[in-house]
Amino acid sequence: MNAPIPSAHLLPSQQGTGSAGRYATHVVLNQAAGTTGFNAFTQDAVLSAAVERETPWAAARCEALGQLAGDESVQELARLANRNLPELKTHDRYGNRIDWVDFHPSWHQLMALAWKHEVHSLAWTAPGPQPHFARAALSLLWNQVEHGTGCPTGMAYASFAGFQAEPALRIWAEKLLGTEYEFSRREVAQKPSVVIGYAMTEKQGGSDLRETQTTAVFSHSADYHGATAHWYELTGHKWFCSVPQSDGFFTLAKVAGEVTCFFLPRTLPDGSFNRFFIQRLKDKCGNKSNASSEIEFADSLAIRVGAEGAGIREILSHAHLTRLDFAVGSAGLMRQALTLALQHTGTRCSFGLTLAKQPMMSNVLADMAVEVEAATLLALRVAKATDHIESNAGEKAFARVATPMAKFFNCSRAPAIANEALQCHGGNGFIEENPMARLYREAPLNSVWEGSANMMCMDVRRAMRRDAACREAFMAELQQVRRMDGRFDIFVAALDPLMDRALEDEFLARPLTEAMARAVQGAELLRHSTTEVVDAFMDTRLGGPAASWGSMFGAMGPAVSQAQAARIVARASPAR
Repeated sequence: MNAPIPSAHLLPSQQGTGSAGRYATHVVLNQAAGTTGFNAFTQDAVLSAAVERETPWAAARCEALGQLAGDESVQELARLANRNLPELKTHDRYGNRIDWVDFHPSWHQLMALAWKHEVHSLAWTAPGPQPHFARAALSLLWNQVEHGTGCPTGMAYASFAGFQAEPALRIWAEKLLGTEYEFSRREVAQKPSVVIGYAMTEKQGGSDLRETQTTAVFSHSADYHGATAHWYELTGHKWFCSVPQSDGFFTLAKVAGEVTCFFLPRTLPDGSFNRFFIQRLKDKCGNKSNASSEIEFADSLAIRVGAEGAGIREILSHAHLTRLDFAVGSAGLMRQALTLALQHTGTRCSFGLTLAKQPMMSNVLADMAVEVEAATLLALRVAKATDHIESNAGEKAFARVATPMAKFFNCSRAPAIANEALQCHGGNGFIEENPMARLYREAPLNSVWEGSANMMCMDVRRAMRRDAACREAFMAELQQVRRMDGRFDIFVAALDPLMDRALEDEFLARPLTEAMARAVQGAELLRHSTTEVVDAFMDTRLGGPAASWGSMFGAMGPAVSQAQAARIVARASPAR
């Protein structure tokens, strides 16, 4: 009964009363070709050249992953995972509390591919130099495959350092490096690899982790896989917890009023399930394939990570890597959007030419291409700095400001690129069968996860105010390409006084951070791009002084005072 049904007789007859036939209008003409059968690595001149320049040992890995991005069957997995959404299962059919999440098989197939290709782990297992750079290239490619699974790969990447620092969690560090994905609730020692989540945000505090209300009380100390673990009982509510089906979670709670970091295994050493209660799954605008949730701790057992009261410092050591991954991921999303736009406009005709050859469209596509290349090089430059944090004081200081800067800028530019790519498709891009619709909904997310735009700009300013070496390292980065382009030199000359003013006045933090991002992009393009791209970038992005006006909302420069801005807001407010 399940044998295929012959379909030839179901095709519409070509006979009819008229010469054209009844179904002549159903012949499909002038639709764009699908974006399949390509390699997102070897056919990306910017990324492939960067890997060859910095980590040639990783090229084969990147090529294998790049092939997946252009594979039609893998693209179908991405579509299915975002159409068949995660489903919360609070109880089993017998009434037992299970707090689990069911996924469509496509999600697990994608997770298995990501783990197999080391998207989560290469930075910690790399056989060659600059492992964070190589891992960034993989992440940039994976974010052209499917974005929801980019969340657990990024969290796994960032969590490794936290595991290494705590002897009781060494087994988690070992399992994190596994490349065989397993969806189960087995105890960590029994699993070939693990998936890690984070549960930080609470209703009342948002990004201000000092306002954490979850509490922790010491329970006991005991051997945990060969090392002593200090167990606490946690009670509280977390407003955002992504990937709640993970094997374990980093979280924060107050011990005697002091914020402390903890790691909470879902399954305890005796095989019983921890007290981890999923209240609901978030109905998000995008990122549909990935489950995000609200959770409750109720005397839930967790292992202390670091000292009591040092929780924010501990978790911020992970934040550098998550922020880097968001900057990289947004560059990957922009690259995918550009690829889709190029394919659509290059294979659909209008007025006798392909759309891509129409004068205005060629302007749009070239402009997008410049922006995507600049975003890619910016993210990879931060990844390179991350590789040298422990060995080079200048790179460490540069990374301290460049990481939040790149996270702010790339994540804020992604929605603009997604919108323009959708415009290139017209109405065809706004239907769910087209991956462009999914990218459009996904694009804003990275800008609000792990700290919104204002937080990133505050962090850039704070770093330079606290440590003059950060400003010195940043300016030294730009001085390395001095005299290569007069337009760039003029822009950098205006940047220094803007820094002075912004360090005195937080109102200018956003225009400063944007100008800094554009400066690093310009320097990287001067080092690595073509004359055509460099000229387009310098003339359009750096055409005026750094202190003028940027492309982001909130980037009005010193020409507008804070008092003036307040009056504008008051005038526009409904309750004047």
